[in-house]
Amino acid sequence: MSSAIPTLSDQDVQLRAGIDRSLRHPVMFFLTSGAAWLAFALVLGVLASAKVHNPDLLGSCGLLSYGRVFPAHLNALVYGWGMQAAFAVILWLMARLSGKECTSAGTILTAGHVWNLGVALGVVGILTGNGTGMPWMEFPAYAWPVLLASYFTIVIGAFIQFRVRPEGRVDIAQWYLLAALIWFPWVFITANTLLHCLSGNPVMAAAINAWYKSALVFLFFTPVALGAAYALVAKVTGRPVASDALAKLGFWSLAIIAPWAGMQRLAGAPVPYFLPYVGAAATVLLFIPVCAAATNLLRTVWACRATCLASPALRFVTAGILALVLLAGAAVVLNLPDSTLPLTQFALSGYGVDMLAVYGFFSLVMFGGAYYIVPRVTGREWLSRRLIVAHFLFSVYGMLTIFGVAVIGGLEQGLSQEDWQQPWQHAAASAQPYAVANTFAWCLILFANVFFLLHLTLMWLRLGRHSVLPLLLASARGSGAQDAAAATEPSLTNISP
Repeated sequence: MSSAIPTLSDQDVQLRAGIDRSLRHPVMFFLTSGAAWLAFALVLGVLASAKVHNPDLLGSCGLLSYGRVFPAHLNALVYGWGMQAAFAVILWLMARLSGKECTSAGTILTAGHVWNLGVALGVVGILTGNGTGMPWMEFPAYAWPVLLASYFTIVIGAFIQFRVRPEGRVDIAQWYLLAALIWFPWVFITANTLLHCLSGNPVMAAAINAWYKSALVFLFFTPVALGAAYALVAKVTGRPVASDALAKLGFWSLAIIAPWAGMQRLAGAPVPYFLPYVGAAATVLLFIPVCAAATNLLRTVWACRATCLASPALRFVTAGILALVLLAGAAVVLNLPDSTLPLTQFALSGYGVDMLAVYGFFSLVMFGGAYYIVPRVTGREWLSRRLIVAHFLFSVYGMLTIFGVAVIGGLEQGLSQEDWQQPWQHAAASAQPYAVANTFAWCLILFANVFFLLHLTLMWLRLGRHSVLPLLLASARGSGAQDAAAATEPSLTNISP
């Protein structure tokens, strides 16, 4: 097998090492600060979940009331962890795919500090009672211009990397990453301008907010995760994607369908009657791009099953893709306008689906990216295989518990809400056992990610152990397929399309 695998020239090895060195500080800064925000968001998530079944917990502290802790938890998760993990993976992948060293690391690093300042201002604003009350947009109005300015400063480096790439085809991973970089400012500027700068009807403000929330998931987090998954699967397995046609179908169907989703959350509201139905139909149709991308990636992984079992990065990516399939199925089942949507519209189910998207799908793929990228930019190997395995197991079990509890508990809560003969307190009481299970699941995830943060910090300090191979920890070092895949890192510019 080893004789059939191409080897890298010294020039290629030196080029990739130079790219890794040029991005060491920005990538590690975004991953480590993002992991710190993730741990903070999970602490708030545990506290918010505990307050659902124990309202008197820390009841004397106004800063930690449920109405402040819960939105702070969501926004720290989305903007503190999610966006910064995306920045790290995008910057590294765009540089590697383009084959050019980063020349603006200092500017990116400065903008990264400004981004963290904006997130900190927003979270403090929420906890001090200055939040806007709009889901995923609770940061006070003064925070979003700071985030937008730092965003443009950060991603301009990625655009430069793409512009100076060698002539040739654009890889499918670059399609997704560039689309996400373009779609985010469109979504972010549109929603914040309409809601913060222009006065309008409050009902339409709720509609814009619902669209923004859906667009952020499907037009930024989803393409970033799919682009990273395509790149990582190809790099670790040493194979091109299984089907060019499925790759194109997945990308273009996502670009066409995703902007229409989100309005189904306003079913029954005094908005134009067709908007919730268009949103519901688009959300259901998202099953098409999801199935196309998932089938393509899983077919590629299935051809190298031994590598998947040995590579922590590939295990996280595969689990993330399976979570995406589960998310698409839930989007179909829970958004049927005449049956399930009225039951889940004001229940726990929406939160479970959101967390499956942000943590179950996007974050698992980002963890896989981190486990692959960090040894290369630091020149060190991860310290403990057991910590990686524990991170994976607790994350997957915890996320499945949160999703299952939210869906089942949400449907039961929705049925109780629809029963007009019962008081509203009955619907709230029906969700209490599920809230206890939800708290336990968040504790599992928090436990896993505290060790992930510690592990990552030690790697940034370059305290990881030395290793000859640029290979993630594996149960069997003698796995020829995995060693070869890690050593060769085939150029993605030759991978379809």
